[in-house]
Amino acid sequence: MKIAVLGAGGVGGYFGARLAQSGADVTFIARGAHGAAIRETGLKVFSPNGDVLVQPAKATDDPARLGPVDAVMFCVKLWDVESAAAACRPLVGPDTAVISFQNGVDAEERIAGILGAQHAVGGVAAIAALIEAPGVIRHTGTMAWLKYGELDGRASPRIEAFDAACRAAGIEASISPDITAEIWRKFAFLAPMAGATAATRMSIGPILADPDTRQLFTDLIAETVAVGRARGARLEDSLEAKQLAFAEGLPAEMKASMLGDLERGNRLELPWLTGAVVRLGKELGVPTPVSALIHAVLKLHAEGRN
Repeated sequence: MKIAVLGAGGVGGYFGARLAQSGADVTFIARGAHGAAIRETGLKVFSPNGDVLVQPAKATDDPARLGPVDAVMFCVKLWDVESAAAACRPLVGPDTAVISFQNGVDAEERIAGILGAQHAVGGVAAIAALIEAPGVIRHTGTMAWLKYGELDGRASPRIEAFDAACRAAGIEASISPDITAEIWRKFAFLAPMAGATAATRMSIGPILADPDTRQLFTDLIAETVAVGRARGARLEDSLEAKQLAFAEGLPAEMKASMLGDLERGNRLELPWLTGAVVRLGKELGVPTPVSALIHAVLKLHAEGRN
């Protein structure tokens, strides 16, 4: 299977390296020093699940040089969706699957608007990984899994082929018959985690230990789940409790990547995380007062100081 990885950061770099190591035909679309390092010295992944060195590794900063592929792992930041989708047009053939492994809940719709609904496929990635240095990915913890599926829930040869490639690479992965619900389940934890840790500048342990910030976190979860249900996502009644229990099982020092971006002065994915909860809540008539407050607190930092 011919696979392009658009965005070779923590998600694309880790899973793309696993696929390439197993023999899949993988090309990384990466720019700057990171892309140059992958081309020149390969892609290295340091992980508790086993280190990976892909050398030589196929990488380019120009999708037109690669041409149509079977699947695109779409792993860019949420503010780059439109520009990245337009840039990857040369990768898209008649039956190419463009699988979004991103944090928000509307990336698939945005991709479909540019490349066509027939190419947009939903995906969820769970991993804590980042670019440690050009050409180097650092994975922390052992969690690393993927879920993916056609947005209409049907089985398709292209998603089954991608699933077979992931399994051959030893990746914990599965096809979901309701990927929209999976995307919202992840979002119902991720958006509250990002908003709470960034607004308080604290990790999850202290947030849950204090009754006031614990309530803030649980309110963020409840609002996000309510918006998801109003938008048609089939979410179980126990989801709010499950997400809180999941947070309680995390290391106390865990914090969202949005807090890390805030601390470094980088641009934030705020408009597509907490901001999306507020925007969709207004569209659907679902009150989101706590999310609106968190969004307002962080809004002036969204563009970063760099």
